[in-house]
Amino acid sequence: MTRLLFTIYAPALQPNDGRSLSVVRALESAFPGLRMEWEISKEGHPIALPQRDAWLEEAAAHGKFPLLCNGDESAPVMLNGLEIPARQAPGGQPLLDIHAKLPMDAFTLEKAASMLEGMAESARGFWGHASQKNFGVEISEQLRRSADAPMLSPRGLPMLEMPWNIRSAVIPRYLGWLNYWSEAAARAIGFPDAARDAELLSRSRRTPSGGWVVQLTEAPLDYDNPAHIEALQRAYERFPAIGGRDSR
Repeated sequence: MTRLLFTIYAPALQPNDGRSLSVVRALESAFPGLRMEWEISKEGHPIALPQRDAWLEEAAAHGKFPLLCNGDESAPVMLNGLEIPARQAPGGQPLLDIHAKLPMDAFTLEKAASMLEGMAESARGFWGHASQKNFGVEISEQLRRSADAPMLSPRGLPMLEMPWNIRSAVIPRYLGWLNYWSEAAARAIGFPDAARDAELLSRSRRTPSGGWVVQLTEAPLDYDNPAHIEALQRAYERFPAIGGRDSR
């Protein structure tokens, strides 16, 4: 099953800050009929959570955002959060790494921007994206793991700095299909510029907090589509701060 993966980077959870529950409710609100009221057993089967909210709040008190699902093994929706320790994170500050996985059907694609916006704003996220699940393999080929790494990836895309070499958590590490940039992230990369960003602005929307959801291509990114590679190349050239490339 093809999946759409949402990833959001936000400040690390603090005891009882309420954000994990807010993120879950934001996803449910953007996806009518969705109820994230099951955990997953060690055998991989859903277990009902009759007191979901209290269960989440208890976990949050210990800095945890455990895995939730919708209980439908034929069309699973999953959501959780993990902590990135300071030594591995941009700016040397611990982060909350939120992941949601949904079937990539017509309904999910229609609601994807609202899902990304709702979850990112509820998490007080710095930046995030929604992309096909296999995007991670492509991003891994863009990471500059040594000083003598090539200038371009096998796809001809620019190499990106490792997370701990990026100066600030608000700077996006890479581009996805749908991109969430908080107000601070947009400022850090210089978006928007009315003259240079007219095409991107035609597929963008402002969020209540002053951030942006920016859609890079009409359809989800396909790295085998030359037009999508060209769109990525243009966007990376336009925003050299993404991936820490402006400080190289």
